Amino acid sequence: MASSLRRYGRRAVSMCRTRKPAFSTSCDDTSLLPQSGTSINLFSAINQALHIALETDSRAYVFGEDVSFGGVFRCTTGLADRFGKHRVFNTPLCEQGIVGFGVGLAAMGNRAIAEIQFADYIYPAFDQIVNEAAKFRYRSGNQFNCGGLTIRAPYGAVGHGGHYHSQSPEAFFCHVPGIKVVIPRSPQQAKGLLLSCIRDSNPIVFFEPKWLYRLAVEEVPEHDYMLPLSEAEVIREGSDITLVGWGAQLSIMEEACLDAEKDGISCELIDLKTLIPWDKETVEASVRKTGRLLISHEAPVTGGFGAEISASIVERCFLRLEAPVARICGLDTPFPLVFETFYLPTKNKILDAIKSTVNY
Repeated sequence: MASSLRRYGRRAVSMCRTRKPAFSTSCDDTSLLPQSGTSINLFSAINQALHIALETDSRAYVFGEDVSFGGVFRCTTGLADRFGKHRVFNTPLCEQGIVGFGVGLAAMGNRAIAEIQFADYIYPAFDQIVNEAAKFRYRSGNQFNCGGLTIRAPYGAVGHGGHYHSQSPEAFFCHVPGIKVVIPRSPQQAKGLLLSCIRDSNPIVFFEPKWLYRLAVEEVPEHDYMLPLSEAEVIREGSDITLVGWGAQLSIMEEACLDAEKDGISCELIDLKTLIPWDKETVEASVRKTGRLLISHEAPVTGGFGAEISASIVERCFLRLEAPVARICGLDTPFPLVFETFYLPTKNKILDAIKSTVNY
């Protein structure tokens, strides 16, 4: 898996071939970025993005539990020393308070970057996110907004986290108009997407795959760049079946694609990157070409975001589909500890579904 992650990440290494801008470089196509940079892991890429965000905007603030000394995963290491504890500071252990403070800070025209230590503990802040942040602009008739709010949260399996440190809650927030949900797959993507989220004019929940914090390593440009939101990326072209995923699951899906290729099955793999609003056009174009669709995510299958993708594509591509849409996801149980390997959508589960869908 580690070698797959490294090979996978290098394909996305980027740096814009444009004149140096006053604020930031935005790259709509990662192929425009040269294969150069420093080899770092995902948490270091997050750290770079936060350094740049604070350096380029005096209105930016980072806050959350333990962030002043670097946080549990060390994503905020060195920020307080460089920018001061008035801009990078610890909060009480109160997720509702963290996000509520962030809403108010952003409403005053600041860039509020809130950290929730684990996505599993984002639920106490649910009301602040879905009833306050998401509706702030709408309820004021666009007179006020908290678009400067970005909420970072490590999500997903980690190998030993159990039911309180392994959940994937992205689907809860995808049901809420007024916020965006973004999940990166690699260090280069994490840096560029996080900077785009921080500078976007809407509140955003940015889920970071903690399994990849240290495992995913690739060359990441040291300079300031952004990657576009709501644009999916075809990271592997194919003709027999379309696979759609996000975050850490992409590397598992790529391994399944490689094994399927040995059996003569050509798989097209798409990284959605932004779940809301998601890039329906890219997925639709791929499914119209392949006639088949498989979606995979760690969250439980029932009510997962894969169901929304499936329904949308059936509506758009019904007459072109050669087989039912397949969903290979987590089980409808609390996330287990010793049975994690049975719960997760593994390479073999995906490979079996690829074969059964193609042979339908």
